[in-house]
Amino acid sequence: MRDLGFTELTPIQSAAIPPALAGRDVLGSAATGSGKTAAFGLPLLEALAPLPRGKTRALILAPTRELAAQIAAHLQSLAKYTKISVAAIFGGVGFGPQVTAFRRGTDVVVATPGRLLDHFSQGTAVLDGITLLVIDEADRMLDMGFLPDVRRVLKRIPAQRQTLFFSATIPPPIATLAKDLLRDPVRVDLAPTTKPAHGITQTVYSIDQQRKADLLVELLKDNNIFSAIAFTRTKARANRLAAALGKREIPAERIHGDRSQAQRTRALDDFKRGKFRVLVATDIAARGIDIAELGHVVNFDVPMVPEDYVHRVGRTARASATGDAITFVAPDEEKYFAQIERALGRRLDRSKNPPLPPPAAGPVRLGAVEPAAFARPPRRAMRRRSG
Repeated sequence: MRDLGFTELTPIQSAAIPPALAGRDVLGSAATGSGKTAAFGLPLLEALAPLPRGKTRALILAPTRELAAQIAAHLQSLAKYTKISVAAIFGGVGFGPQVTAFRRGTDVVVATPGRLLDHFSQGTAVLDGITLLVIDEADRMLDMGFLPDVRRVLKRIPAQRQTLFFSATIPPPIATLAKDLLRDPVRVDLAPTTKPAHGITQTVYSIDQQRKADLLVELLKDNNIFSAIAFTRTKARANRLAAALGKREIPAERIHGDRSQAQRTRALDDFKRGKFRVLVATDIAARGIDIAELGHVVNFDVPMVPEDYVHRVGRTARASATGDAITFVAPDEEKYFAQIERALGRRLDRSKNPPLPPPAAGPVRLGAVEPAAFARPPRRAMRRRSG
């Protein structure tokens, strides 16, 4: 912890670590970037340290490949001076190293549900020694799309265990589901259900759909915007926006579900190193991506639900820093953004005029957003069996 520069506990760590160390189940919520990984990681490592090696005793479930990899890397850093081993299990990569990790009895497995179920079906994963289960981003993990897979995983691990749920948001329906799976949990609620972290300046521009790319290009002329994540609603629009920015000589890369794990990892690493100024992403990147000193998040398309807005803008202003969240609202998106404002409890100022010159050569067109894109995906479409 000294090597990592930890000097004091965050509020979620102060509240969650004592009951977790005492063996209690915990249902914790706090703002994104507030230190939830260490809040469950430190008591987990403390519990495993005195136990013999060679058997997997802790399982951490995460909704996306990126989050699983990030958690595993963070735990490996925390466990540097111990003999505790950690492995990330997710789709998009080969089975071989993952099978080896299971056979060796890796102490801590961090997995996406889909890939873990694949290992169960092939008989390569045996987790009968699990004593501690962590479900990170519980609101998404217990969403309608992930709950069936989570329940199938739970049937494969011992019922007698300690369970920790952590998330930035835990709406009432999700809290009810969580309580069904937890035993007398300690509730640590340090974040309003749908409020961004303190330190985020929120700016809203009313803009026609066909001129959103022009507006983003114009805003990027401000040298104060060194790097930004721009969120689109669909993978196709992410591809088109990245291509449009490239034509304007703005280095950009994209990350979404149709890209291979190697491509997603490389894009994120290159963005962190400053090779690209803009990372265009779908909501797959809204959960768990930790980029130090990211100053700006752009909601190129209005997110589908208020919780996704919180997670998107939570990529900035992490660990008590400050940041800017900019949202482009087209006329056909106003009613959806109104839902976000109701969740926030206030109307965001739209008085700023978009700094746009007349479209001399015509605006950059990304294609219309179909009305169906605003609807919540059907249950089957939301499941991600490959992690």
